[in-house]
Amino acid sequence: MLIDSHCHIHDQDTYRFAFSRAQISHKMLAKYPDMPHELADFTPDKLIERAHDNDVMKMICIGTSHQDSLLARDFATEHVNNGVYWSYGIHPDEADSEITASGSCRHGFPHCSSLTTLRGNGEPLHGATPRSEIPVAIGEVGLDYHGKSIAENGADFREQQIQLFEQMLQLARDNDLPLIFHVREAYDDFFAVLKNFPGVRGVVHSFSDSEKNLRESLDRGFYIGVNGMATFAPELPLPPLERMLLETDAPFLTPAPFRGTINEPAYIKNICAYISKVKGESEQTVAKITTKNAEKLFNI
Repeated sequence: MLIDSHCHIHDQDTYRFAFSRAQISHKMLAKYPDMPHELADFTPDKLIERAHDNDVMKMICIGTSHQDSLLARDFATEHVNNGVYWSYGIHPDEADSEITASGSCRHGFPHCSSLTTLRGNGEPLHGATPRSEIPVAIGEVGLDYHGKSIAENGADFREQQIQLFEQMLQLARDNDLPLIFHVREAYDDFFAVLKNFPGVRGVVHSFSDSEKNLRESLDRGFYIGVNGMATFAPELPLPPLERMLLETDAPFLTPAPFRGTINEPAYIKNICAYISKVKGESEQTVAKITTKNAEKLFNI
């Protein structure tokens, strides 16, 4: 069994956006005639069915904003019998719209000590609450200093990201949940913020940085998310299997040899095969260890 520990299949708008950017060549279709290549091929039911056909039996839908997280929750509730889970997170790109002038989050964090606000009806997330309505993690959250938004907004936007990140860290501690970290060109501040939150656990999603920052992440006890980038950027350092989670970040970061097409949880099998080759271990061993890691971290 395999687990996709990070995907966005709950958001059909994201799939439509990804499809609009795809460059699926006639040569690719000639080589892989059964490859999904029409927008109608990427409905939730078809994505889940293809995942299961490729032994990907569990997948976590990742929240990137308050509303997107609620969408992920509803999607997981609808597909609770299909191995679908969800996380609550506010991506650092949302910091300028989420953080008020006073430095607090518009949705009341970190002052709430539970995730009752996610229910929308004031009922606590315990007791008889269905498991599908409880997130398995807080994420994706973190810091992202890449791109023109930082150049345009400067230090203010960085500070907003840090404030939002601190509040998401506190939310995870208040609810004893792991975190899914998004970190891009911001590891110095990432590690500095974490000093004030000792003991948090989680995974560094889509790691694409230096061996030094990989080592420090591992030294802090974090798992490392490995996705399709490993198949087309072999220079990226890889963690040991015992600290690795497999993920797709679908619909983006499609692994080789399917680059230019739409990513989906089924392609975890291809990422597993690549890691097997690089690590010199059987695919069964890679699947067993990474699945155990995800089950342990997210309690799924």
